[in-house]
Amino acid sequence: MKLQVNEKRLAKLFLFLAIFVVLVCADTDSEVCSNSKVCDSQAGDLESGKDCGCSASRQKNEGEDKAINSKKYSAGFDAENQGGQGNDQSAKDTFVRTNQMAFLEGGQFTMGTDEPVIYADGESPARIVSLSSFYFDVYETSNTEFELFVNTTGYVTEAERFGDSFVLEGRISEEVKNDITQAVAAAPWWLPVKGADWRHPEGLDTDIKDRMDHPVVHISWNDADEFCQWAGKRLPTEAEWEYAARGGLKGRLHPWGNKELPKGEHRMNIWQGDFPVTNTAEDGYEGTCPVTAFQPNGYGLYNTIGNVWEWTSDWWTTRHSSELQENPKGPETGTDKVKKGGSYMCHKSYCYRYRCAARSQNTADSSAANLGFRCAADELPVGVECTNC
Repeated sequence: MKLQVNEKRLAKLFLFLAIFVVLVCADTDSEVCSNSKVCDSQAGDLESGKDCGCSASRQKNEGEDKAINSKKYSAGFDAENQGGQGNDQSAKDTFVRTNQMAFLEGGQFTMGTDEPVIYADGESPARIVSLSSFYFDVYETSNTEFELFVNTTGYVTEAERFGDSFVLEGRISEEVKNDITQAVAAAPWWLPVKGADWRHPEGLDTDIKDRMDHPVVHISWNDADEFCQWAGKRLPTEAEWEYAARGGLKGRLHPWGNKELPKGEHRMNIWQGDFPVTNTAEDGYEGTCPVTAFQPNGYGLYNTIGNVWEWTSDWWTTRHSSELQENPKGPETGTDKVKKGGSYMCHKSYCYRYRCAARSQNTADSSAANLGFRCAADELPVGVECTNC
């Protein structure tokens, strides 16, 4: 059976990516500049810093918007009485809960960089930001945590309501691949797979039974926002996310410093090898890794770089003031939402976004196999452990 995908939605998607595909060369790294897959972003529009396929965006039409919102919760569940995190026994008892939060003392830090690697993404200028104290999830939201949410509320993700989501071609079975007739022209390694969702990361012939401690994926911004509200939390602002990711270090590329392999040690889950053909998995993982993998940063937070992209609450813009900002929240409105951190699909030759200052964007209804989230909070939710309080 041929894969059925909404033609209008895909047409918009292809046009969207074709117009905005852009990736800049790092002027300090000849390896990046010499790779044929790298785009020239210096000629691009600052407000449209789309990448060379780090992710795929979805744009629904008004009819789809009305249809999917009407099915946000399964029959038999009361969306007005979702309950909160609680201790629902339907969560898999064999997996450890990873809903702990760390308290981050407010203060000032330098956000962004004056040495942008991807200029069109709006990584610059470096600017002083002042933040109030807040709590931040120690781990990316896992499949176990998201399953608890779904089992408690009956929530249905946007990928499930759309009926498809985007998966890296190399991780799809030949049987599924043979049924796909369309791809993203600007990033042909992204394929819209029927039935791909958080329960079936690579399509209906896959599941998460051995990945309950991995980050939940195929999660749109809207899905993430629903989860965080249910959990008594919220999505972090971009400034909060970057402050947390840096782990107290100043002006470093990564949460531990500037070297990708300090003393030859892998500290993050990214792509090794020739993207998108071969991932040699020298860090131990071809796809996602457990949310507890690798060393935490200076604030005790895991996988803020690599593994999966993480949504923030901010609308996307590339225009930033160099003046001191207090608790910035981004523009009041926009088209895309900011995501941070990069993913297991990032490689220096093609998507050098596994850096603290790096950023990217997607529409709020977009989902993909490398897109997840974690939450923040102003107050510690009831029943949630604080790891450093």
